[in-house]
Amino acid sequence: MTADPLPSDRRHSIPDLNFSMDYVIEMLNITKRFPGVLANDDVTLKLKRGEIHALLGENGAGKSTLMSVLFGLYAPDAGTIKKDGETVKITGPNAANAFGIGMVHQHFKLVENFTVLDNIILGVEPAWAGFLKRRDARERVLELSKKYGLLVEPDALIENVTVGMQQRAEILKMLFRENEILIFDEPTAVLTPQEIRELIEIMKNLAREGKSILFITHKLNEIMQSADRCTVLRKGRCTGTVEVKDTTKEELSRLMVGRTVSFSIDKMPPQTGELVLVAENVTVQAKPHKKAVVRSVSFEVRSGEIVCVAGIDGNGQSELVYALSGLTKLAKKPLLTRLKEKDRQKTMGKIALCGRDISQSSVRKRNRMIGHIPEDRQKFGLILDFALKDNLVLKSYHNRPFRQGGFINGRAVREHARTLIEKFDIRGGGVNARVKNMSGGNQQKAILAREISQNPKLLLAVQPTRGLDIGAIEYIHKQLVALRDKGAAVLLVSFELDEVLDVSDRILVMFEGEIVAELDPKNTTPEELGLYMSGAKRQKNTDAS
Repeated sequence: MTADPLPSDRRHSIPDLNFSMDYVIEMLNITKRFPGVLANDDVTLKLKRGEIHALLGENGAGKSTLMSVLFGLYAPDAGTIKKDGETVKITGPNAANAFGIGMVHQHFKLVENFTVLDNIILGVEPAWAGFLKRRDARERVLELSKKYGLLVEPDALIENVTVGMQQRAEILKMLFRENEILIFDEPTAVLTPQEIRELIEIMKNLAREGKSILFITHKLNEIMQSADRCTVLRKGRCTGTVEVKDTTKEELSRLMVGRTVSFSIDKMPPQTGELVLVAENVTVQAKPHKKAVVRSVSFEVRSGEIVCVAGIDGNGQSELVYALSGLTKLAKKPLLTRLKEKDRQKTMGKIALCGRDISQSSVRKRNRMIGHIPEDRQKFGLILDFALKDNLVLKSYHNRPFRQGGFINGRAVREHARTLIEKFDIRGGGVNARVKNMSGGNQQKAILAREISQNPKLLLAVQPTRGLDIGAIEYIHKQLVALRDKGAAVLLVSFELDEVLDVSDRILVMFEGEIVAELDPKNTTPEELGLYMSGAKRQKNTDAS
């Protein structure tokens, strides 16, 4: 079943939406339960033809669950779904696609060793007499790519392309299937500011073409820039649907968290102390026979300060953090001459922590003094099949009180988990909940709780507020500042300009693997920061010591 095409003179024009009051999708009184959790409690959401409709809420408010019900991943326990005014039963993703419903998930559903083209056509491959019509598929993908401004490299492997291109591939999957209802689940969580602006423009173009978009997000600025209407969920219930042009960020935040949220960070000037981290001439080679992605980087971080490494994603920030945390080992310089090029260690340089050279130290030894919030929570931060309580002691299970006579002290582990769940407001079903069943934001909170509770000398915080709602972001920023005020050193890596300028005490800008500027956030504008991040500007002396 598909909707009638819209005449071109009645199609959506941002921000005015007057052409139709018909609803293409109606989700009426939807209820969905999981063991110990009421995810959706009598929720109603109605999507107009050709509009961008934002779905806003805290972590664990039920947004992704509601959209998973619409996409057929979950069956509702109660309620009705209507498509073009007719009641439908969506039994799975294939049925959703048959009704013209597509979804871009927060964590992309792509096969990494397939090409971009193969991922786009997977499951709906055009064929004739049993043979794949690859040329036709390629032409169709390139046509859609050009029409909607979705630049992709069809023959590139997914594992070798940027996150932004992976997302464009996911969008092209929906367009290739001629979906008319497009669901975006936290689409900007892994994107740079430039990619976010590009995505918003793409969504507006899709809406102008008559597509109807459901847009799950935590970011109020993005809602104000792109959406026509917004439905807000809080603890599984709908707190209201508003016209975006008639509301404010403050009102949306109150609907979302039930209180007034501060958009500024209240912090005292830093009281810096001893040197905690010293990096000297750190160089990281991405892969054998490729150029270095971190090139002779040197800087210092003292106790009592937050130093932010800013830059556009892909300029060496991740590789630098891997070297600091021990995920990538530093090589001893004399060894390099004795190894074949293909077998050489990927990094060199020197790293000192609290006056001790840790260049050759193991990850476990570094963990005694370093907390690490990784950029990819699912790959590097959690064991998804483990319970929440076990993930919260991954770095300390071998210490007392969690170890007792060679065995894990289950009672101590559970009590520790309950304390952190309450303190950090981790929602997901309690201490025994499987982490893989928790929302992305609550997974992130679990990592933050584990790392901050260790009282580290140095905290490596990479995108610590990725995927978090405004209330959680406010809380995490306060936690980082509190950790700084206790005398810890914090090295923050962030792509969010507001976060960079508001949270940090010093800013180091990385471009193409080098530190090109050291800036004072109090005397820096977003425009100036953007010039350094893009490589258009560079300080002559960029030794960040």
